[in-house]
Amino acid sequence: LFPGVRQAQWLTKTKLVEGLPPAVQSIMDNPALGLQELEKRVKHAVSQARLWNTPEVAPRREQYCPVLFENLIHICRLMSGKYPSLSKRMLARNCRIAATWERESILLQVRGLSGILMNSMTPIPPVASKEEIVATKEHVLETFYPIAPTIDLQEVNVYKELNDTGFRDGYPYSHPHTLFFLESANVRTDRFRPEQLRAKMLMFAFGNALAKARALHGNDPKVLEQPVVVQSVGTDGQLFQFMVFQLNTTDLVSNDGVKNLVWIDSDQNLYEKAQCVPEVKKRVVTKPAGISGFQPDTFKKFLALYLHGTV
Repeated sequence: LFPGVRQAQWLTKTKLVEGLPPAVQSIMDNPALGLQELEKRVKHAVSQARLWNTPEVAPRREQYCPVLFENLIHICRLMSGKYPSLSKRMLARNCRIAATWERESILLQVRGLSGILMNSMTPIPPVASKEEIVATKEHVLETFYPIAPTIDLQEVNVYKELNDTGFRDGYPYSHPHTLFFLESANVRTDRFRPEQLRAKMLMFAFGNALAKARALHGNDPKVLEQPVVVQSVGTDGQLFQFMVFQLNTTDLVSNDGVKNLVWIDSDQNLYEKAQCVPEVKKRVVTKPAGISGFQPDTFKKFLALYLHGTV
């Protein structure tokens, strides 16, 4: 999506709210979780991914990005001793999603691999109140006139309007919880830029939510009595994007009425720099090897999204 999130908002009939919702923020601010105690583990996880995981002098992004993700997920799983319901989660890789909808007589679809999907036995509760949902009726969606809002979308022949969560009926972990997108290409031009990554995260969070809503409530357009919430996290191994999406309506044709909601916290560094080899000048180490500029709040957000719906 060339215009990024603004275009994705129009395509998904969504209002943007900057920052994370209060339900997630309250988890971050909860001293009972002992988030401070995990900082040492997180620093070790970053060092292991960036400095120690390979005999190479400097590991490539395609190596350290997935390793860092696995390390952070492992630290999050340690919380299941305190919150047993966290064990009712499952990570699905190479999961395919299909969702089809109509916007102003244009038939649209999201289809394909949707990153790494964490599913849960229970859904995430709505993060916006009914009053906040009703208030979205007043929101005016941005248009791109005279540019078509579908600019740069791929045109294909659709022979079947498919809505598929990617899981068979009866699968116990049937509720989408959080999508993880790893932009691990070593060459910068092969990676999504942050704005395009956020747009991709929004489209696939919307697609998963819409497919789930259709499975639960049928294909008739309606304002949902129980909104569907899907989260998304994107990273290149250093910079993180956080997103919480709430599907309030499947009535997507017109710009009128209730809108969907998305909260985005953009461009959060977990650390500033990884010095893989010490810098030496005149036989004096001027910059030792190591991780600098560690940002604990970024991991707190990662963990808060993981715990959301349980705590």
